[in-house]
Amino acid sequence: MKARPTMLDVAKAAGVSLKTVSRVVNNEPRVNDETRERVNHAILSLGFRRNDIARSLRQGQMASTLGLIIEDIVNPFYSHLARGVEQVASQYNFMVILSNSEEKPARERELVNALLRRRVAGLLIVPAGHDHSYLKNEQSMGTPVVFLDRPPIDLDADTILLDSLPGARKGVQHLLQHGHRRIGLICGDPGVHTGAGRVAGYHDALNEWRVPIDESLLCFGRDDPAKAEAAVHELLALPDPPTAIFSTSNHISVAALRALRGCAQQLAFVGFDDFDLAEMLPTPITVIKHDPTEMGRQGAELLFARLNGDERPPQHLFLPTELLVRGSGEIPPG
Repeated sequence: MKARPTMLDVAKAAGVSLKTVSRVVNNEPRVNDETRERVNHAILSLGFRRNDIARSLRQGQMASTLGLIIEDIVNPFYSHLARGVEQVASQYNFMVILSNSEEKPARERELVNALLRRRVAGLLIVPAGHDHSYLKNEQSMGTPVVFLDRPPIDLDADTILLDSLPGARKGVQHLLQHGHRRIGLICGDPGVHTGAGRVAGYHDALNEWRVPIDESLLCFGRDDPAKAEAAVHELLALPDPPTAIFSTSNHISVAALRALRGCAQQLAFVGFDDFDLAEMLPTPITVIKHDPTEMGRQGAELLFARLNGDERPPQHLFLPTELLVRGSGEIPPG
C-alpha cells in the first residue's frame, strides 16, 4: 500500500503554504475561494485525510464507524437501504454515519472527504457524481468502498445494483398483455443508471410486442413531484392519450397517482418500486417490487468481508425484482 499523503504534500501540490492548507482543512476564514478550491482539489486528488479522532484512538486502531452516503433519507427506498446497512453494522459493533448528497456531485465529494477525515473504516455510496476516479488513491491505501444502486464511473469497485431492465420490461409487458398499446412513461433522469435501465426495459417490451415507440408518450426529467403531476396532465391532453402509465420510481408514482385522482377515464398503472399504502388505495397499485433493505445488508456484508481480508476482484452483484400484481395494471383499455 502507498504511504498516506501529508499536509506538506497537499501544500506542494496546491502551491500554497502549509498554514494555508491547515486553514482550509480546519475550515478557518482568511482563505479566498480560488485558493480554497485549489487546496480542496489537491486534497481529493492526493487522497489526503486529516485524522479528526486520532486522540480518541489507540495507535493503529481502526475507528468502529462506517460512512454511508445516500441521495435523500426522505425517500423510503434510501431509508430502507440505510436500515439494512445498520442491521449488519450493529452485528459487528460498528456505527453508521449517514449523509445525504442531495443528488449533487460536489456535495458527494465533500461528504466523502469529511467521512475519510473522521477515519471511517469504509464507505458505502449511492453515487451522485459522474467521475469517481478521485477515490483511486483511497482504494489503493486499503479503504474499502462499496457502491449501491448505481455503479461508479471511472472506478472499478464493489457494486450492488437492482436488475432494473428486466424488472421494467416485466411491468410494461404486463400492461401489453392486458391490451394496452399506448403506454405513457414518466421517468426521472434517463442518464442516471437506474433511469437508463428502466427506460431500456420499457423500449424492450414495446419492441418485443412490435409496438412503435411514440415520443409524445415519453416524459423525462420528472423526479420533482410537481413535474411528475404535470406529466400526467400533459399525457391526458394528447389528441390520442395513453390508456396506461408506467412510472420508474416510487416518488414519481405517488405524484402521478395524485394527478390521476378524479380523472374521468381510469388508466391502468404500473410503478417501479413499492411504496407505503400502495395496496390500500381504492384500486391497489401493481408494482415492480424489490428489497432495498437487502441491498443495504449485502453491501455492508461485502464491505466487512473486505475489512476481514477478502481480496477477490471487485464484485458486481444484481438483486432480483418481481412483478407484484394488485389490480391497477390489470385495468383494460377504456
